[in-house]
Amino acid sequence: MSFSGKVKEELLEHYARARHCDIAELSAIVHMAGEFKVGHGGVCCLKVHTENLGVARKCFTLLQKIFNIEPEVSIRQHQKPQKTRIYNVLVPKHEDALRVLQALKLIDGHMEIRENLTAADNILLQRTCCKRAFIRGAFLSTGSMSDPNKSYHFEIVCSSEAKARQIQELIGSFDMDAKIVCRKRYFVVYLKEGAQIVDLLNVMEAHVALMDLENVRILKEMRNSVNRKVNCETANIHKTVSAAVKQTEDIRYLKAAGGFSDLSEELLETADLRLENPEASLKELGLMHNPPIGKSGVNHRLRKLSNLAETLRGSKEE
Repeated sequence: MSFSGKVKEELLEHYARARHCDIAELSAIVHMAGEFKVGHGGVCCLKVHTENLGVARKCFTLLQKIFNIEPEVSIRQHQKPQKTRIYNVLVPKHEDALRVLQALKLIDGHMEIRENLTAADNILLQRTCCKRAFIRGAFLSTGSMSDPNKSYHFEIVCSSEAKARQIQELIGSFDMDAKIVCRKRYFVVYLKEGAQIVDLLNVMEAHVALMDLENVRILKEMRNSVNRKVNCETANIHKTVSAAVKQTEDIRYLKAAGGFSDLSEELLETADLRLENPEASLKELGLMHNPPIGKSGVNHRLRKLSNLAETLRGSKEE
């Protein structure tokens, strides 16, 4: 099962303690995956369609629990591009459908859809707990998450920009910066930062998934930290070896050109030690001197030897 599937499986088992939170979650499911039609004579029916059996089951349970009605369930199978099952939860009775839609604040007295309401306008979403429930319902209906081992990506697909703005506003009320992108004819609300996705899992109360994601993040951070240290050490070793090779070449040139005769005892000692120990670090070279000297002293002497070699090369070229 995918990570997204595991998150949904956990959320499908979660039922709010308060009735108003159940209503908010059901409102989101109907809002994102439902439709209602007014037929001849003003007869209204409500239908929720989803590819997830668990979502259909939860929608059915919430309708029973909140409104004490018996919805109808049907299954339709698409042959192309894949044999996908579509689960339909239907409230066929006119009075029941109206009662549900009015309670979910998705229809007004004029039988018009209220899907374009913002979170601030919808009285269902004034409590923080209800905002959590609504986001949870929206994710269950049309949301998905990538495998955190590969990348961090959370999204909820909306059929209209108004719906996307509402979801973005709700997520923003928990101090997260969700973005919206238009993908074909849909509007996608998404998060790409691991820390914010962790926070959103906490908002939706997917605590097991949250711990799994945190474990992945910790392992990734450890790997990145180790890689940074290894890269840094490798770069330092490369830099040290390159410097030692250059110093050895300069000292050999100086010796071949007869430049050793003019060197002081200190410089001569350092030159001989570098030729005898081409792989030694500055600290190790310093300890070999008699008496021992520090890294800066060794570096100063080697730089002086290199400058003398450069001077000799310049005079030869002239």
